[in-house]
Amino acid sequence: MNNNKLMQRESGLLAGTNPVMAVGSGLLVLAFVLFTVIDPDYANGVYSAIKNFIAADLGWYYIGFMSFVLFLVVWLVFSRYGDIRLGKDTDRPEFSNFSWFSMLFGAGIGIGILFWSIAEPIYHFQSNPLISESQQMTVEAAQVAMRIAIFHWGLHGWALFGLAGLALAYFSYRKGLPLSIRSSLYPIFGERIYGPIGHVADLLAVFGTVFGIATSLGLGAQQMNTGLNYLMGIEVSTGTQIVLIAIISVISTVSVMTGLNKGIRLLSELNMRLTMLILGLFIVVGPTAYVLGALVTNLGDYLVHAVELGFWVDPDPEGQWQGWWTIFYWGWWIAWAPFCGIFIARISKGRTIREFILGVLVAPTLLAAIWITVFGNAAMYLELFGNGGVVEAVNNDTTMALFATIELMTESHFMVIAMASICTIMLVTYFVTSADSATLVICTLISMGNEHPLARYRVFWGAAIGAVAAVLLLAGGLKALQTASVVAALPFSFILIMAIYGLFKSLREEVLPEKARGFSRLTARETGAKAEAVAGNL
Repeated sequence: MNNNKLMQRESGLLAGTNPVMAVGSGLLVLAFVLFTVIDPDYANGVYSAIKNFIAADLGWYYIGFMSFVLFLVVWLVFSRYGDIRLGKDTDRPEFSNFSWFSMLFGAGIGIGILFWSIAEPIYHFQSNPLISESQQMTVEAAQVAMRIAIFHWGLHGWALFGLAGLALAYFSYRKGLPLSIRSSLYPIFGERIYGPIGHVADLLAVFGTVFGIATSLGLGAQQMNTGLNYLMGIEVSTGTQIVLIAIISVISTVSVMTGLNKGIRLLSELNMRLTMLILGLFIVVGPTAYVLGALVTNLGDYLVHAVELGFWVDPDPEGQWQGWWTIFYWGWWIAWAPFCGIFIARISKGRTIREFILGVLVAPTLLAAIWITVFGNAAMYLELFGNGGVVEAVNNDTTMALFATIELMTESHFMVIAMASICTIMLVTYFVTSADSATLVICTLISMGNEHPLARYRVFWGAAIGAVAAVLLLAGGLKALQTASVVAALPFSFILIMAIYGLFKSLREEVLPEKARGFSRLTARETGAKAEAVAGNL
């Protein structure tokens, strides 16, 4: 498989011709939307019951799985496989480090961390199983709260995204297979990945991507509505939020139509510049010395306790905190792994395995820790040493956490308006980035790995994501389907395990002498002929 470009073009014969993926993905989405909106309370009960079962009886599995993944990626950095390039040996990265990092962070967690960087630490500040009741809302509680929040957004999650993206990039750009989940299963199932086995893997990926983005889009529209209400007095209502979803869907569809090198890249770079600006303003306007001191403390505290937290399983059979937080987060990271993995793979061609892992693992974790510290500790300072008010705002309305903190942090009306405006713009741009990235990934999946899917698919799925979010918001089913997406992480985790096995099997065979290799090294012509045969039989 030396001629990767020819391979990708020939396997692209399947693009837009596979009814199982093109029609099946649409029917799957429609079925779950209808089930959820016809009776949201019943659907939420079903999804929650399964989620509670997972948290109570399989929490150990999620925790063990995530820690195992982190161990593997750290080992890969120092292994003999680190110098293998994701592509031909002569390939080099398509994007600069700044563009690459901006895109992978924006598509991965940018919007989520903007929403939770204050609210989550404040929730843990009030109560968590690692502190006693007498310690709640104290300096000790604040430190533990920051440790937990950074843990949930740190190394473990990015290790999963990194390993998923690595497997996809390796099999696509190194071995010449299509850029889809099914390709990572090739060492196990061979050419059967073009049949039902591959369809199931890719359809699960479509499910997690569509509903993960749709629920985030709906919940984010509520926070945007809050920001617009705070700045301009625009009414907080479902109607306003649906209008916001429609506007974002149009912008994201236009962005994805312009391609990866233009719309998505430029928006991602804008996001990163706005992020650096708002972090700088928080540091300057807020309690500067306290935040900078907390940054050093939090990084050290997290690194010291990361392994301990990563292996901690709540021994209390009646305890629900871990299910509400850590297990939910791990399920959410797993559910998003196909989306983020494919997108990260798409922008990482030409990098070595070592460079790829260090970039995906360290840089986003560091930025997440800085972000949570700057925002979260600014809020903590107000509660511990100021007049308070953030806890009350979070408990009353989570979407107000960010804007309440800004207002309480400075008496300058100009700075309040300026910072709130920047944050509202960031909510829009990060959501557009996530939505257009997700649209590109979905279209790639239903096109059997074609990196340049047909324009009509981009338009359809760009609109479909917005429509799903609007319908669920209107029917009150957003949180129910968010829970369902996390439940879907359980079966997909088994696919990830097989993908990991396939990756390490292939890596091992690559460094063995040629006569000992077991991986079927299809030529571009043979694989292209297989793709054409599959297309002809559909």
